[in-house]
Amino acid sequence: MATIKIKQIKSRIGAPKDQKDTLRALGLHKISQVVEVEDTPSSRGMIRKVHHLVSVID
Repeated sequence: MATIKIKQIKSRIGAPKDQKDTLRALGLHKISQVVEVEDTPSSRGMIRKVHHLVSVID
């Protein structure tokens, strides 16, 4: 299956608990960390929820 690379660009400090949990579920723990996740509707939804904290790398 296809994958997406996601990079955390902003801090999770000050974000609501559900957004912090979403970042953790995506596998992101630090700023500038890049993870590769499968391109599924659920992962797309998680990315949309924290779109202001992450960027998608081509």
